Amino acid sequence: MRRGEWLNLNGVWDFEIDHLDRLRPDDFQRRPLSSSILVPFPPEAPLSGVDPALAKRDIRAVWYRREVTVPASWIGRHLLLHLQASDYDTTVWIDGEFVGMHRGGFTPIDIDISETVGDRTTFTLLVRARDAMGAPKPSGKQTHKLDGYEAYYSRITGIWQTVWIEPVTATHLGRPRITPDVPQSSFQIDLPLSSHVRHAQVSVELRSENRVIATSTVEVRHQDRAEIHIQVPADEVRHWSPDAPHLYDLRFTLELEDGTRDTVDSYAGLRSIQIDGVRVLLNGEPVFQRLVLDQGWYPEGLLTAPSDDALVRDIELAKSAGFNGARLHEKVFEERYLYHADRLGFLVWGEFPDWGVRVRNRQLPPATIFTQWSEAIERDYSHPSIVGWCPLNETFERLDDAPNVLDDVTVGLYRLTKALDGTRPVIDASGYSHRVYGADIYDSHNYEQDPETFAQQMSGLGRGEPFVNVGPGGVVWSVPYAGQPYFCSEFGGVWWDEGERDLHGSWGYGARPRSVEEWFDRVSGLMGVLLDDPNMFGYCFTQLTDVFQERNGVYTFDRRPKLDPDRLRAVQQRPAAIEAPVLTISNII
Repeated sequence: MRRGEWLNLNGVWDFEIDHLDRLRPDDFQRRPLSSSILVPFPPEAPLSGVDPALAKRDIRAVWYRREVTVPASWIGRHLLLHLQASDYDTTVWIDGEFVGMHRGGFTPIDIDISETVGDRTTFTLLVRARDAMGAPKPSGKQTHKLDGYEAYYSRITGIWQTVWIEPVTATHLGRPRITPDVPQSSFQIDLPLSSHVRHAQVSVELRSENRVIATSTVEVRHQDRAEIHIQVPADEVRHWSPDAPHLYDLRFTLELEDGTRDTVDSYAGLRSIQIDGVRVLLNGEPVFQRLVLDQGWYPEGLLTAPSDDALVRDIELAKSAGFNGARLHEKVFEERYLYHADRLGFLVWGEFPDWGVRVRNRQLPPATIFTQWSEAIERDYSHPSIVGWCPLNETFERLDDAPNVLDDVTVGLYRLTKALDGTRPVIDASGYSHRVYGADIYDSHNYEQDPETFAQQMSGLGRGEPFVNVGPGGVVWSVPYAGQPYFCSEFGGVWWDEGERDLHGSWGYGARPRSVEEWFDRVSGLMGVLLDDPNMFGYCFTQLTDVFQERNGVYTFDRRPKLDPDRLRAVQQRPAAIEAPVLTISNII
């Protein structure tokens, strides 16, 4: 969603760590902040420039300040301030006046600052982010201690994505919800407006390869949204797929009664996702989802990619190793990553970073998880690369008739996801405690390292008895399998640290292979079990890169190949059983 004018506020800001969370905005009227930081990197990241000794301590709050000067031509227009993500409770003041706040570390903060700024072109932004360690909140793979351990990594605090300002008209366009209709070769677009209008006109222009191929215009009367249908001409129909990720450009224009206009550029992919028995179809065809688990962490930037090129490189590394998609794990990825996935043809599953509010022991999680997950879906709905949603990861609790918070939360998040997006399959909880009988997708996590044992455990699907990672002593964690599409959404995780046998803190799954050949024998055997299963629509291999102490990636943490990616690609590229044509009387005759 792009307008022609905007001001990037990334760069050096004044900064101060408030270890005890005792400071208030008035404290900074009398003195400067104690240090500086390079936004958008969190203070714990080396690229932030913050003293590591300060960042390693318990941080309860951080403060940012920057003087902003906007062009004189923006006076009289509405100004929108955007913080793409800030962890966790974020409050913003302008010249000492409160302008807005937001809870959640992974979704955008959008604030209209026009009334406060008035006719000034220079003003001071003050931002506070509170992030108390150990408080129950969605935090993904962030550690609950001062240091990382096991599958938990560094903490991050405060701003970790781009900050920017853009000028708009008083009534302006919101984020479009673009729904492709492959059978009808068209797009249905729900376009919100910032306020109700008595009368306005909204038009959309559809382009392909810099050529206008269709237009559509609607009148909006006494509403705050427009619904637009635009048809793709028959000779311009090109479906989006990993092999041919064609994107159409879209230009939306809002024209008000007084003649003012707001124009937004976007894009869309024409593709469908359907369920056919145990198969998941892309544009009507089965495409085995060869997914890799991507945690989205970086040595120098932590949750923040060090550059736009780094986002592109991760997708290219995955594709070069034979993966056609990724499960974006325990993180709402930067939307810029999704743009690159769209244009490069990379399938992704969107996931909520629910760790930190683990639903277990009948403990009630904060209600904000529903708000934050709905914000993530709203942000990412229109990206064609997203082929599924996962609101929960690895919940585990006994399935019995006792009052169980997990049941309500899992069912509630599943229904919320289905209500917000009826176009994509949803899994109720990835791994372990499935609670929605007949949910769109059923899965398991299985880190068995012996291919023969793995095959035996996974072979029950045809009998309606898939491997479901039962708990200790055979405790039942999940509702029964109901015949829907099924995949092993975590497997592999082979411990391989390039021969550094005594590396402190290194871990992975199973015994470390004694050689590269043993690694390939094990991995090709595990992948082969799933590729050869006619009831398996895909898999997700753990994982793309090492992450800190977790040494089970195909690449090192700094993105060097640990193994020959071409060889792994060859292992994955043979046709999967589920991709074989389905024999019917009609196609036999």
